[in-house]
Amino acid sequence: MYLRSILRSLVKAQRLHYLNKFVVMSSQNGFCSKTSDVTLSSPLETVDPELYSLVNQEAQRQKKGLELIASENFTSVSVLQCLGSCLTNKYSEGLPGARYYGGNQIIDQIELLCQKRCLEAFSLDSSLWGVNVQPYSGSPANVEAYTALVGPRGRIMGLNLPDGGHISHGLMTQKKRLSAASIFFETMPYHVDLETGLIDYKELEKSAQMFKPDVIIAGVTSYPRTLDYKRFKEISIANDSYLMADMSHISGLVAAGVIPSPFEYCDVVTSTTHKTLRGPRGGIIFYRKGIRSVTKSGENIMYDLEDRVNAAVFPGFQGGPHNNAIAGIAAAMKLATTQEFKDYQKQVLINCKQLAESLKQFGYKITTDGTDVHMLLVDLRPINLTGSKAEYILQSIEIACNKNTVPGDKSAMNPYGIRLGTPALTTRGMKENDIMVVAELIHKGLCIALEAQKISGPKLANFKNILSSDPKFIESLKILTKEVETFAEQFYMPQ
Repeated sequence: MYLRSILRSLVKAQRLHYLNKFVVMSSQNGFCSKTSDVTLSSPLETVDPELYSLVNQEAQRQKKGLELIASENFTSVSVLQCLGSCLTNKYSEGLPGARYYGGNQIIDQIELLCQKRCLEAFSLDSSLWGVNVQPYSGSPANVEAYTALVGPRGRIMGLNLPDGGHISHGLMTQKKRLSAASIFFETMPYHVDLETGLIDYKELEKSAQMFKPDVIIAGVTSYPRTLDYKRFKEISIANDSYLMADMSHISGLVAAGVIPSPFEYCDVVTSTTHKTLRGPRGGIIFYRKGIRSVTKSGENIMYDLEDRVNAAVFPGFQGGPHNNAIAGIAAAMKLATTQEFKDYQKQVLINCKQLAESLKQFGYKITTDGTDVHMLLVDLRPINLTGSKAEYILQSIEIACNKNTVPGDKSAMNPYGIRLGTPALTTRGMKENDIMVVAELIHKGLCIALEAQKISGPKLANFKNILSSDPKFIESLKILTKEVETFAEQFYMPQ
């Protein structure tokens, strides 16, 4: 026992000796670059091979596949560098110059630079617009904006989800309030015309007159046409409502000036930063400053949204902002002012129109008969194929899209449409001729789905089982997958 005690003391003394020696040597050389915890400085492939393998598999999936999910894109190397930087280490609750933690001198500069670049990217006057860049993503940004504008139980109107609206615009059913927007606020949807698939502005006007919303949301997640912001504004003025645009999907197109901007008419504009903007996953809230209206007696009524928006973000809904993401937003906004970015957004639109035309040539029905933006909806009811089956078959051949409701659908979980978008493929350098090939590959996949459905019947589980067990379909999918991968690997991937 005594001997063990002596040995432990000797080992401890030896450790201290070498530690002191290391500290002295490091001090003499002017740095301390080592740690006894080797895992802190070891790369992922060394400390966690399992996770490293999965990350690498995902990188290969993206490279070998065709990404047609309209809300996805491939961000720039400069943004990725920000996301993987030391900025993720810092806590910075509060706003620049008014933090609840010390050591934020540099973080303040980064956030102010991000705010400045956001305004520049959308050609906004800083005396008329401000921006909060701290929201973690688009849905939190929307709920924070509602809170700032109307408070709990305020009334909001957004496009119905089956018609192309987003869940954060107030989704609810007759039985249940499903999103935070419908749980904490009173909501009423507006709709599209079932024949044309276009927003029914007359119905919106009548509903607003009855409901008297505090906020009207001009925003979509699966609506392939531009919005009439002037008409929205007229309706909001008539009902003394704030007009809020959610431009999450189209913000890159707006920044490039290739589609109409919401800023001329709206009081608040929210957006994600990763979709067409090609930034990191994050959210931003723009708010008006200056004069809101003038009374009959000539008195100016001023906007008071700055403090309300900032307080709704923190401490209202969030704690410390993600500084690495804010830096990534700043990097993306700088790129959004370049001519290359404008040319890219023009090609996104060209490619999407080409995809719509090519699919129509194969006999598919396109909702609203086309697109004005970066996305389109394929209505599969004429060929009696559900969106779930289409999504599954395309995923099986390395084409990523998502099932989606089309006008008239009753269920968001079992819709008859798919949503397709061209931002990611355009980032990889695809042009019109390439998009024609993509349309043909989609058609080949859907043809296999129709053949399998003849055997499986209507149930999705049986459909999947046939595709994975019947040798004929296994071979067909294998051949088509190889064709997709060979085509996709020709194109550039930012990494």
